[in-house]
Amino acid sequence: MLSRPTIILVHGAFANAGCWAKLVPLLRAKGFPVAASNCPLSSLANDVETVRQTIKMQEGPIVLVGHSWGGAIITEAGNESQVRGLVYIAAGAPDSGQTFNDWWQGYPAAPGAPEIKPYGKDRFVLTLKGFRHYFAQDLGTDEAEFLYCTQGPYAAAANNERITNAAWRDKPSWFIMGEQDHMLTIDLERDSAKRMGAKTLVLQSSHVPMMSHPGEVADFIEKAANELK
Repeated sequence: MLSRPTIILVHGAFANAGCWAKLVPLLRAKGFPVAASNCPLSSLANDVETVRQTIKMQEGPIVLVGHSWGGAIITEAGNESQVRGLVYIAAGAPDSGQTFNDWWQGYPAAPGAPEIKPYGKDRFVLTLKGFRHYFAQDLGTDEAEFLYCTQGPYAAAANNERITNAAWRDKPSWFIMGEQDHMLTIDLERDSAKRMGAKTLVLQSSHVPMMSHPGEVADFIEKAANELK
């Protein structure tokens, strides 16, 4: 077993590194070094490069943790040699050669999808209703509204950028999914986890289990890290 690896947290669309505020102190209390990337959400390539720079700043082995769109980011960035494992939290997990749009093709649209609206010419945001009822419906009203107010607008063109090599094909992976995820459906997540051979945890959670069930998420990440060879 490795000594405590660094946990790098990678947020998704309509978010920023602040979404890890509850998880960071729990992981640090367990003795993990922690870093959280602030991705520009401008393209898959730019987001991956941001995470690669975060990786380069660390010493020793790394576990990447990706939420939502962050799953696509860690699927690509996870090919860095320091990365020993991947943890997906209500996240996308495209295969080699796939785009995010390819990944969810054939599945019903998530209930929250209609609440994604244009923001300027090239970006999209989630409405207040989207946060309250579909993204974070198991959080308090103040927390859900804070997420809405501080969200990162997302360049939807990133959904059409291809993964070159899916790191989960070569490295161990774990997957947390929420029974009440209305942004990425649990059937899609469950099928992805099965394809990946990922060890799984299912929570009675919305799309943000790291905020509504931070203790269970932290324990699962610790378990994953302890299983690394």
